[in-house]
Amino acid sequence: MYIRFTECGQTRFLLAVFDLNTLKLRKCRDMQEAPFQPSDPLRFATAIQRFDEENARDPRRVEVDGRNEPFELVYARWLTDWVLRLCPTASEALRLAARCQHLRRWEIPRESFPMDRAGYLRWRTTLQRFHAEQSARILREVGYPEPMIRRVQELNLKKGLPRDPEMQVLEDALCLVFLEHQLEELASKTSEEKLLQALARSWKKMSPTGRAAALHLSYPDKLKALLERAIALADQEPSATDS
Repeated sequence: MYIRFTECGQTRFLLAVFDLNTLKLRKCRDMQEAPFQPSDPLRFATAIQRFDEENARDPRRVEVDGRNEPFELVYARWLTDWVLRLCPTASEALRLAARCQHLRRWEIPRESFPMDRAGYLRWRTTLQRFHAEQSARILREVGYPEPMIRRVQELNLKKGLPRDPEMQVLEDALCLVFLEHQLEELASKTSEEKLLQALARSWKKMSPTGRAAALHLSYPDKLKALLERAIALADQEPSATDS
């Protein structure tokens, strides 16, 4: 689905998105021209397997293609899929980071922090550090060198946004997973105003490539209209990289 706006200024904006999208994809492909080849295929496969085994312990379940599966295991697959769709030449570090970005996330529930914006941000910061620590532990156990471990942790912590191209790919993928798989459920239990703010924050964090992909997703009419409002709201405010 493509959201097309009727006002001239907005139409020009969307055309500009696709022009920039082409440039962004070219830059991504230039990161690594050859087909993906891990530094050590067995070590890479073992790391992915270990991440999946950890996430398979998630007691929360989600139905996918008629199967009831652990939520974080499914989420890691969704995120990996979006990273590779946005950047088919993604590096080894980026692929590892995508697979462990929410590693064992259920162990630190949202309810363990105050239920306000400040509490939410503290929760997110705590989670990022936890994921980075857990991913580093596994990567060391399977034999990755410290420079690779540090790079995966940098991606987990998202410290280089928006200057780091790989970090931006990961951020785009996170936002697209939210829009494609989590938005409808959130809308069912969140006020319209809070949802509008969440969408605007997500939009501001996305690159032109991510925004173009978001506009091609399919949304119920009500959420499509809300997304249009969120885009207009995001365009009126400074860029943000929080949350």
